[in-house]
Amino acid sequence: MTDRIDQASRSRIMSAIRSHSTRPEMKVRSALHKAGFRFRLHAKKLPGTPDLVLRKYKAIVFINGCFWHQHPHCKNSHIPKTHSEFWRHKFARNVARDQKVLYQLKLMGWRVAILWECGLTKKQFETTLERLALWLKWGGEYLEIPVYDEFYEL
Repeated sequence: MTDRIDQASRSRIMSAIRSHSTRPEMKVRSALHKAGFRFRLHAKKLPGTPDLVLRKYKAIVFINGCFWHQHPHCKNSHIPKTHSEFWRHKFARNVARDQKVLYQLKLMGWRVAILWECGLTKKQFETTLERLALWLKWGGEYLEIPVYDEFYEL
């Protein structure tokens, strides 16, 4: 199946996709700052260049896009119909890299939270931030919002 968009336009569209300071990330940063949390952005010395580093809490927050990081069972994590083999391979590498980064951070003693893009909708944003704030203050090694399994779906 061929792409409906010419190669130059597709290239321009794909190059406009940002890797940091995305809208969901900016929303989370703003809300956390208003709640009194202080953090560093995109620490290049840590594996995976985390979106937010909260040293006081020995915690790291990743704000992941469901499509690019293939959020399990999420409607936004589909595989494109064109060049599907390329995308499968790319997403498999992304997921493997994410797992490796989580393991490395755990070995370094960091607590890790992953906020998925689908959990940051207007409807869920406040609840997600409340859960994140509680996790930051009261502990836990790992947090993922939302978590999909066979018992829980949005």
